[in-house]
Formats: sequence, structure tokens, C-alpha cells
Amino acid sequence: MKIILVIAVILIGIWLFRANRRDDQRTNAKARPPKTGLSPQDMVRCQLCDLHLPMADSTQGQRGSYCCPEHLKRAEP
Repeated sequence: MKIILVIAVILIGIWLFRANRRDDQRTNAKARPPKTGLSPQDMVRCQLCDLHLPMADSTQGQRGSYCCPEHLKRAEP
């Protein structure tokens, strides 16, 4: 009878240890976002077609940002 009790306690201990370890792995995976090496960029909207694009890729005009030089020419003659 003692052997069954000892085996049951050992199995419960192993089960609790493994369940706790899985929860820690999930928590650590959620806490650390993947490192992409890229930093967030400011986004702007084209005044003509409402396309959102990074500010570095936009064409600046007097009335705002545009997605390409053609839209700049059409909006600001």
C-alpha cells in the first residue's frame, strides 16, 4: 500500500512540475516580442488617394504628403 502512495505522489509531482514549466515557457514567449531589428516609423497619408505609407517613402508638398511625384503634381499644380 505504501508503494502505491509513493508512486502516486511522485507522479503528481512530475505532472505539476511539467505543467508549471509549460506555463513558464508560454509566459516567456509572450513577454519577449520577436526582435526584427527595425524600429517603428511615422506613417503619413497621401492627400490625393488616402494611401498610408512611411514618411521616409513619401513625397512632401506644400499641402501635405503624397505617395508619389505624380500625385504631388496633380494636387499642387
